[in-house]
Amino acid sequence: MLPLEGITVIALEHAVAAPFATRHLADLGARVIKVERPGVGDFAREYDRSVHGEASYFVWLNRGKESIELDLKSDVDRELLLTMLDDADVLVQNLLPGAVERLGLDAPTLRARRPELIHCSISGYGPDGPYSDKKAYDLLVQCESGLLSTTGTPEEPAKVGVSVVDIATGMYAFSGILAALYERERTGTGATMSVAMLDAVGEWMMQPTYLSVYGEKPFRRTGARHASIAPYGPYRCADGTVFLGVQSDREWALLCREILRRPELVDDPRCARNTERVAHNEMITEVIEKALADQPVDEVVRALELCGLACARMRTPHEFFDHPQLAARDRWREVGSPGGRIRALLPPVTVEGQEAAMGDVPRLGQHSAALRREFGPATSAGTAEARSGSEVR
Repeated sequence: MLPLEGITVIALEHAVAAPFATRHLADLGARVIKVERPGVGDFAREYDRSVHGEASYFVWLNRGKESIELDLKSDVDRELLLTMLDDADVLVQNLLPGAVERLGLDAPTLRARRPELIHCSISGYGPDGPYSDKKAYDLLVQCESGLLSTTGTPEEPAKVGVSVVDIATGMYAFSGILAALYERERTGTGATMSVAMLDAVGEWMMQPTYLSVYGEKPFRRTGARHASIAPYGPYRCADGTVFLGVQSDREWALLCREILRRPELVDDPRCARNTERVAHNEMITEVIEKALADQPVDEVVRALELCGLACARMRTPHEFFDHPQLAARDRWREVGSPGGRIRALLPPVTVEGQEAAMGDVPRLGQHSAALRREFGPATSAGTAEARSGSEVR
């Protein structure tokens, strides 16, 4: 039995942050019912068609869920949703700012009807303040949080290559919902919670913020190198690049003696301590790359690992799919999708004696008929006009 078996989650969700949270709930055994616009569905379904004709974002974020098409502007469908909520434990929503209030699905309304409900709202900038009605997407919040200014080269910023803001937000929503479920077990009372994308990635931004504010100098973009630790980043070898991470003065001494064969650098005042190494990072990079210039990457990696220094090769996403460590630990499973079977990675937390549910990815409206039979009389999905008018974020 998985930890969340018996828990029902209603998801009024689109794109990444909310689906990321609810998919993790589904992996733990919760029943997740995804409410989608009739005929259109979650707009992430149309981001691309790369996975057997389905969108890569959608198949990643929506396994193990049931899909029902509901027109939330239809009185009949909204009443069906309320009936579903009467049997639910959690509502997660990331509709447009103000949408749930206009639809009568806001936390005060629903929790007055059912105090044990956990109502979780995900937004870009929070429920109040001057940005509360502002639309928010991952890149835009990377900009507003200062994250974009910390990534890239000294000449040009670059966005983080994955939806890091959405992922951070979804993880905080997931952990908040788990905490609320635990509290409800003791008190019998649900919770009203909100998670803002700016707050979520803002937590992740505190180290560079502290460094910049209290260090009294602008944060420097350093490409793949670390801005405040050295040596830490890519170094050229004879046939490629190795990534090296030195985290302490002890490791620096080990690198100098065992790899660089330059023991005199251990106590050199320019690089004996991390602060000085960062200041003289160009000199250190030159020394390291000169020492590695005639050595293949495989040999450098073996030598670094033998003396206990952290290192890595840079892999592409395609190479990650076939990573030998994941294969050796049996971390892949097969799940169904509307276009065919796909490989899916197990969730990061491994609990002895349990395995994540790893359900199939639903096609749009796959469970509509069954859910309408379960929760109310069969109704039509609504008019074409209603289909084009649903509110989403």
